[in-house]
Order: sequence, then structure tokens, then C-alpha cells
Amino acid sequence: MSRKSIKPPGADALSEADAPKRPHRPVMLTEVLLALAPHDGQLIVDGTFGAGGYSCAILDAAACHVLALDRDPTVAAAAAPLLTSYEGRLRLVGTPFSDMDAVVRASDPACSADAVVLDIGVSSMQIDQPERGFSFQSDGPLDMRMSQSGLHAGLSAADIVNTLDADPLADILFQFGEERRSRQIARAIVMDRAKTPFTRTKQLADLICRVLKTPKIDGRHAATRTFQALRIYVNDELGELRRGLDAAERILKPGGRLVVVTFHSLEDRIVKDFFRTRSGRTPQGSRHGPAPVDTGPPPTFELEVARAIAPTAAECALNPRARSARLRWGIRTSAAVT
Repeated sequence: MSRKSIKPPGADALSEADAPKRPHRPVMLTEVLLALAPHDGQLIVDGTFGAGGYSCAILDAAACHVLALDRDPTVAAAAAPLLTSYEGRLRLVGTPFSDMDAVVRASDPACSADAVVLDIGVSSMQIDQPERGFSFQSDGPLDMRMSQSGLHAGLSAADIVNTLDADPLADILFQFGEERRSRQIARAIVMDRAKTPFTRTKQLADLICRVLKTPKIDGRHAATRTFQALRIYVNDELGELRRGLDAAERILKPGGRLVVVTFHSLEDRIVKDFFRTRSGRTPQGSRHGPAPVDTGPPPTFELEVARAIAPTAAECALNPRARSARLRWGIRTSAAVT
């Protein structure tokens, strides 16, 4: 994908008084807009609304409509001014993005979308709210749920660490956080909770630092992998991603674009495998053996760029959280979903 010049969304003479009301600039915004290529009259689904950065940029780039989804009920209040300012072109529904096909087709079973964008993982807004329990930098309740009440609420991180036996807890830390010392951490959690149940983020972060005998590993907080693992497990983020990709495949019209930004290898691997299989890019056989026979279904996506796109060095310097971001995207073909 070429990095041609593109006008920064929302750059049309915003006053200093208006600027704080605009959502923060999300990661890889220029690259996401180039991949989405929004046009007038289109319906674009923003499956991870968050602070509204992508939605606003899309609406500023073209006279289109955005259907925004977010399972976090706290975003509704912050979104209210944006819903008003875009005069009916922005609609927000409080539901997981895996429900996008049901929402899009609620009033018309034949309705389809021109593009879908997904920004996977926890948002900066959630990390920066200690009361949500996502951060080990500030003390807060050990929660980590994207939705803390209602239909989509489930077990909290405190529920998990206070009830699971050491082996399944270690499996979670290793599988979803790639924590190499998951067994030691899990055993220490089980021993400590017998005296005092875990209720606070600092309580858990301090235990991890104690077990690993260091506050940082490779420049990152020692609790990073454990907190990541618990957050992913509590919110079923990888399952939600797989379901969301399938839902996007169902509702995109031919020529529609699916654009996904991920922030760690587990997410990127799922997106990479999805696009590889859906575009017919199956592994090639040995050159010494017979040529593989293509008997699979016709590809549902075409890839103009096969490799993941990383943020620029300039963006990473301005926003260190962008360093691990990876962008992948594909264009829907006319093939039916099997």
C-alpha cells in the first residue's frame, strides 16, 4: 500500500476551544484510511468505537455513514456529542463487534456494508481509567471486563485468580500471555490468596514482581504478560476476534474492505491466518513432490498487500503504545461464504 499524501482528518480549521472535544488520534490512522478508502454514500462499520477516533476520521473523509459498535457501555456518554455533531451519519450500538451482521441486517436482511474496521484489544481510554482494572501502573479493582454490567458482563479477573486451581491458571498465563514462568506465578497466586483474596491490581502486580524478582523484563513491567493474559481470557478476545472476522466476511459486499489493527502476535496470527485461508494462499507443497490440487472453495478475499504493515518510526516516537501495532486488510470478492 503506497503512503501517498492524505489530508489529516478533521484538520479543517478546528479552533483551540474545539480541539479538546475531538477524540484522540488512534494508531495508524493515515494507513487505516488509505486501506478503507471511504467514499460518499457508503456504510462503514467501526466495530471497536472506543473514543471514536476512527469513526470521526472516516466521517470527515467522506459523506458516508458509520455504524459504530462497542460492548463497553461507558463509551455512550462520551459519544453523545459526536452523535449530535455528525447529524445522523453516526450510529452507536452497545454490542460486541461479532454481532455486526445481526445489527446491519436488523431492518433489512439484504443490507451489506462497504467496509469494516477493527482495532483489537484494550483501548488507551480503558487503560487510563484505574477503576477498570486493566492497568498495573495505577492501583484499582482487579476487574478487566470490557463490560462490567449487563448482558455481556462475565467473570472478572479477580474471580479468575481467586478460584482457578494452579494448573488451569498457569495455562491461561502461558497461552494468552506467553508468560514463560506461568507455573511459578500461578502457584504463588494460589498460596497468597489462601491468606488474602486478590481484589486490587497493585496487589497482583506486586506479587508478580516478587516472584520474578524484578520490576521489569526487557524494558516492560514484569506484570505485562500476566495482565494481558487475564484480560484476553476474561473478555474472550481471541474468540471474539474470530467471530468478528467471520461476521465481517458475511456482511461485506463485493469490493468491500476489511481492515484490522492488532497489537500483539496472538491477534495478528489469527488475522493473518484468516486472510491467508480466505484468499486461497494455502501453503505450497514441496518442489520435489506433486503439485497441490486446489479443491477448496473460491477465495472470499483478495489481498493487495500480503504482509502486515507496521507504524512509522515517527508515530512510534510520538506514541510508544503504537510500536506493536500491525495492520492487515483485504478486499471482499463476490464468492459466497461457505
